[in-house]
Amino acid sequence: MAIVKNDSVIEQEWITVDAEGGLPASDENLIVPLARFKDQRDDLIGRNGGLGVQLNPGDAPEDLADDLDRLSIITVNFPAYTDGRGYSYGRVLRERMGFKGELRAIGDVLRDQVLYMHRCGFDSYDLNVDDETALTKVRAALKEMSVYYQPTGDGRATAASLRDRRRVALD
Repeated sequence: MAIVKNDSVIEQEWITVDAEGGLPASDENLIVPLARFKDQRDDLIGRNGGLGVQLNPGDAPEDLADDLDRLSIITVNFPAYTDGRGYSYGRVLRERMGFKGELRAIGDVLRDQVLYMHRCGFDSYDLNVDDETALTKVRAALKEMSVYYQPTGDGRATAASLRDRRRVALD
């Protein structure tokens, strides 16, 4: 497994725990499921290590609204390539809620989805391939298209806005 972020392969610095397991030392960076975060919020926030939350299909990103500034990372689980709810979670977290931390796609993350995930606000991807292959795949995916019709929160200009700029420049 390889994690690609900001055009680099990065080390896994986070420990993901399930809903009921024990917690590691308080200085470890920890990712917990949303349900556990809600149940043990005060204890988890009081830890010394970094804190993250994993969103799964059916979770509500809005449940994190009051705590986004306390989270360093949010992972969004794509359990199957056919489950697109994670794209919506990404857009809600970035565009509506203003989350500034790392937004990582996990689960069944395929090369063909990376560009669309990026357009929805994801900035890291956990791919089930070796490091070099992962980096090559992400780089290729992010260069696949250069003009977009749909506006998103990634800051790229749409085809319509590019046409308007060109028209103004020619006038």
